Amino acid sequence: MSHADNQVSIVKFFTEKNKDVKHYPGFGIISFAFFMFLYLPILVVIFYSFNSNKIVSVWQGFSFKWYLSALQNEGLMNALQVSLTVAAIATIIATSIATAAALVLSRGKDVKHVKLSETVINLPLMLPEIVFAVAVLILFSQLGLQDGLTKLILAHSCFCIPFAFLPIRARLQGMTNNLEQAAQDLYANPWITFKRITLPLILPGIFAGAMLSFVISMDDFITSSIVSGGGATTLPVYIFSLVKQGVSPELNAISTLIMLVSLLLVTPVWIISKRNK
Repeated sequence: MSHADNQVSIVKFFTEKNKDVKHYPGFGIISFAFFMFLYLPILVVIFYSFNSNKIVSVWQGFSFKWYLSALQNEGLMNALQVSLTVAAIATIIATSIATAAALVLSRGKDVKHVKLSETVINLPLMLPEIVFAVAVLILFSQLGLQDGLTKLILAHSCFCIPFAFLPIRARLQGMTNNLEQAAQDLYANPWITFKRITLPLILPGIFAGAMLSFVISMDDFITSSIVSGGGATTLPVYIFSLVKQGVSPELNAISTLIMLVSLLLVTPVWIISKRNK
């Protein structure tokens, strides 16, 4: 058999008989090892969050006391309130801007430099976050902005825009404008067309972008630690201050609660995306 015939046989093996990557030799073992490496530490954190012993690595008994201790921690609750406030406002701002940008780039007439515009919108994704945080801090210093909460909201709104933009843009690219053109043929003005046709169709993308922005804002540490001022400590920054004092079961409980909330936010997005497919 010639070298060309061998290449053809290899291609047929990986395309015809094994279209599912699960059938590739050794793939199952590698996948199992990967997921164990990825999720086993998370399971350990959840497990020891129910440990009644103050020493994390020594199991003493099952208890919810560290969850109660975390919920009664005044500093933790203040940090949580700041994070929720910042994430909620930043999500609204970022999603509104991202929706407008996606509509202009997808449905706008005679729009020039579309690729350049998309690059500018997605620029916070390309820059290292430390660079973005320092640049925003310098800008706020030049503007004389002192309020820590306002700085956090503005900074989070900026870097959440591309996370909201990508699902909305993908949703618009995946749908035709036939219904919108039909509405215009029936003398509907642009606002009625957007309200009754475009908005209901892109609503799953808007919801996905908003939830993604909210989770990203809640989890952000680098920008929050650099930009935040006095009285505006976010939850990740507060947790980092606890880590420097040593790992405790209370910290495990806080981490478990954060993972649970993130899961509750991401699950509806996943369900909606599966239904749309």
